[in-house]
Amino acid sequence: MPRAFYTGSAAFEFDLAAIFGTSWLFAGFEAELRNPGDYISFMVGRWPVIIVHGRDGEIRAFHNSCRHRGSILCKPGQGSAARLVCPYHSWTYGLDGRLLAASRMPEDFQKSEHGLKPVHLERIAGAIFICLAETPPDISVMRRDLTPLLAPHNLHHAKLAHQSTLVEYANWKLVMENGRECYHCAAGHPELARTFPINASAYFDFPDDTATRFEARMAALGMPTGPAGEDWWQAVRFPLNDGTVAMTTDGTFNVKKLMSDVGGGDTGSLRWAVEPNNFCHSTSEYTFAFTAIPVSPTETHVVSKWMVHEDAVEGVDYNIDTLTHLWTQTNLQDKEFAENNQLGVNSPGYTPGPYSPDAESLTLRFVDWYCARAADYLDRAAA
Repeated sequence: MPRAFYTGSAAFEFDLAAIFGTSWLFAGFEAELRNPGDYISFMVGRWPVIIVHGRDGEIRAFHNSCRHRGSILCKPGQGSAARLVCPYHSWTYGLDGRLLAASRMPEDFQKSEHGLKPVHLERIAGAIFICLAETPPDISVMRRDLTPLLAPHNLHHAKLAHQSTLVEYANWKLVMENGRECYHCAAGHPELARTFPINASAYFDFPDDTATRFEARMAALGMPTGPAGEDWWQAVRFPLNDGTVAMTTDGTFNVKKLMSDVGGGDTGSLRWAVEPNNFCHSTSEYTFAFTAIPVSPTETHVVSKWMVHEDAVEGVDYNIDTLTHLWTQTNLQDKEFAENNQLGVNSPGYTPGPYSPDAESLTLRFVDWYCARAADYLDRAAA
């Protein structure tokens, strides 16, 4: 895309409104909100959002903005609270968003009219998605088709083993274009290349019978492979490189307690990705989630999460450094690629070149989706 799409403030503001303000966004996992009162607080661009596990068992999302004068209720992070209390003037909300207390207000003040403003939330096979739009896009096909693919990974019985945030000085679209292709993987990701089929074409297309043999083996195990998806999400199970059984630095299992022991755990990886800013890999031993949060035209925060079996014990069944090494190294390498890309795009000599349909098909798909989504937003705004 032209330079202004990656550098300009106007394009950044447009992206927040047209893309992040209208799309379903991956927000985390139900396992992060196991008990009533547990919450996740995070930013979508400059917009604070909070997700809360209610006393009634429901998981709800709200704009993290007090209905008094707008202060955030909880700083970004994770925690647990019996009630949500504004740190500014102590307006107090229930876990269902109702305003419970607001001192020194006039007699005619109606607490029922000042509850937290809700954000649309959907749960699919243990994953949580939110949408900030007043009327969200239809998610029914994703719920129908992603559920059976994710179900064998038992995300309802997972726990968060580790989370990290990496600051990348690059536009969020450059971060995601890089994350949607493996054209750079042979030279750029030696650790990932040990297990990941970096030479597969297009959408995990293999030149030989690798895919056919893998699909037959998965079918015999009752393990669904896909592919499934629409223009804004996709999911497929693919085989790892010969001689490896896990997506780890050495290709062996690094977690003793598996999330799925089907086929002895040798079931490849389920890659599932949601536009605009997420991809995940669910293997038999962990699920890794990557989310790119736009901060400014040239700054993006990459949030990574590693989910393991709820009964796995740190220091006994897994080691954090070993568990996270592969994707931490990959993220650090990608940070350099994205930041170098941003510096080059800043140049007045930058002119967009063509994508490789063979090696960058998912990047091309991302850009096509972005352009279509942007055009749809403009059409609706003009109507």
